[in-house]
Amino acid sequence: MPDLASIAPAPPPLSEKDLHHWKLLRSFQEPLEAVFARHTLHPSWSDPKRRLAAAEYLSLFFFGLLNPIAQTLRGLAAASQLERVQREVCQQPISRASFSEAQHVLEPALLEAVLTELAREVPAGDADPRLADWAWQARDGSLFRALPRMSWALYGAGAVGAPNRAVRLHLSLHLLDDTPVQAAVRRGRDCERAVWEKQLQPCAAYVGDRYFGENYQLLSRLQEKGCAYVIRLLDQAVINVEEQLPVSEADRAAGVVRQAWVRLGSTARYRSARLRVVWVQGDKTTLVLATNLSAEALPAELVSLLYRKRWQIELYFRWIKCVLGCGHWLAESERGATIQIYLALIASVLLQLYTGRRPTKRMMELVRFYLMGWATAEELSRGLERYRSELARRKKS
Repeated sequence: MPDLASIAPAPPPLSEKDLHHWKLLRSFQEPLEAVFARHTLHPSWSDPKRRLAAAEYLSLFFFGLLNPIAQTLRGLAAASQLERVQREVCQQPISRASFSEAQHVLEPALLEAVLTELAREVPAGDADPRLADWAWQARDGSLFRALPRMSWALYGAGAVGAPNRAVRLHLSLHLLDDTPVQAAVRRGRDCERAVWEKQLQPCAAYVGDRYFGENYQLLSRLQEKGCAYVIRLLDQAVINVEEQLPVSEADRAAGVVRQAWVRLGSTARYRSARLRVVWVQGDKTTLVLATNLSAEALPAELVSLLYRKRWQIELYFRWIKCVLGCGHWLAESERGATIQIYLALIASVLLQLYTGRRPTKRMMELVRFYLMGWATAEELSRGLERYRSELARRKKS
């Protein structure tokens, strides 16, 4: 007979009260209005000749990300002629010229503030209580292919006559809540380490891949800012062992084969500060992970666990591109591309708030059918029930 205490309770059924949250545009507009009330907008928005308000511009932009039909600037301008779109989104018809020009006078930092406010509302996820001392964030970047006209995004050499162009999203993802914490949008060629260092938050905790482990001085600067880290080192890293540390049975069960206090670098001039290295045996290779926390503060088994969780950020990038469809540009300037990616991040948090997890592709299709009026509230309710029940079943297994 199963232990009743170990069986997770069934999720409560959804009601009409829950479904009112699916007015995602209003859920986006409310924190947007709160942020606008605390900040000063560009003087151009108060010019009496300007008919388009900042909130209306962003609402129509956000509408375009959720709507599978109006996915071009021309399509959004045409949609703004519709009575319902004017009533719920932008209040009035908007020309293509007005929509395009607005991207140059809107400060993306306002959207970063909206993202931060919404991220605070995401409930804490289930996690090992031993990780609760730090808010662990995975740090990484991902490229989005840019259009030939987006010359500011020139990246790499490319073929003769056809240079590569890309926009890079630099992201910190909260590993325990699976929520974006901090973002920056830059040209594809901009250094990920340099962008990250500008965004470092004192006393934060980061998990990064081998690219971040190439710069030993960066690890020292993380230490100076009071940050904790778990970062993979290159296989060819020069490791000078100072003190071997014991490996417990729990560590061995997590794949840990060795740990030690070390200093990195082949010469004294470039040698790193003292840190701990944990060797974890993977399926095909041995992972060499560096951390500045002691074995008492972060056991080697948790070092291994945190790095495995780092893959959540790779899945997040894939979701943004493939499920939310953030690969088609509605704006082509650097500021416009930044606004679009921030809106996609905000949409991901809103969807996570209302489903408990980012929707799958099938669930996202049902949400869009509902927003378009093709699916009823009852059909959306049944689909959400199936989705939430499937999540509960996976957690129990």
